[in-house]
Amino acid sequence: MQDGRFGSALVTGNSSGLGLGITQVLLKQGAHVYGMSRRGCPEAGTSADERVDLNDFAATGAAMERLLEGVESLDLVVLNAGLLGHMQRMQDASMDELRLLMDVNTFANKVILDTLLKRNVQVGQIIAISSGASVSGHAGWSGYSLSKAALNMMMQLYAHEFPDETAINAFAPGLVDTAMQDYLCDEADRESFPVLQRLKAARGTQDMPTPEDAARTILDVLPRLHHTTRGSFVDIRQL
Repeated sequence: MQDGRFGSALVTGNSSGLGLGITQVLLKQGAHVYGMSRRGCPEAGTSADERVDLNDFAATGAAMERLLEGVESLDLVVLNAGLLGHMQRMQDASMDELRLLMDVNTFANKVILDTLLKRNVQVGQIIAISSGASVSGHAGWSGYSLSKAALNMMMQLYAHEFPDETAINAFAPGLVDTAMQDYLCDEADRESFPVLQRLKAARGTQDMPTPEDAARTILDVLPRLHHTTRGSFVDIRQL
């Protein structure tokens, strides 16, 4: 990384939303971007891009091996890919959905991190995109909260396994106007889950920026994470 900019990055879930926004900003800054997502990144110019369903751990590992062919170092790794699931009471959440959310939001990232360690890729900084829902425990978030809370702890554990020079955190990016908000603001039951009223009110305001605007802010603040506790959960609204 030079002059506060990242020269190379791996971004998961970069086919849309925040992952795509981060990819776009990094490419405009001249970075080499390696992407991995289910639908593939629509942005031209990525150094390598793999289509893979992160629910398939074997395929995810194989995709990582292909992406990292010849790669000895990365300035940044953004573990962004994830699923929301349904806003629902815990008692209404099916075991199948809970397993899927844990697999994609948490355990797929283990496959990615393990591959980086196995291949001895030098990584300057790793952030796993988490959420305030990982610590707030508001009604309705069910499997999403569970999987993101587990992700927070997983990053804390991996901080003991990556070299000390690698900054590593779970990171809540704040509200971002993505397709996830279409469901939360327009389809989910706001009467049963009042927390959604705040999201609806924020949409279309500066409190819920576009993915690309959010990406610029995130990339600007990432150097500050080097001064936080390795492995800790950090909310951008507290920086």
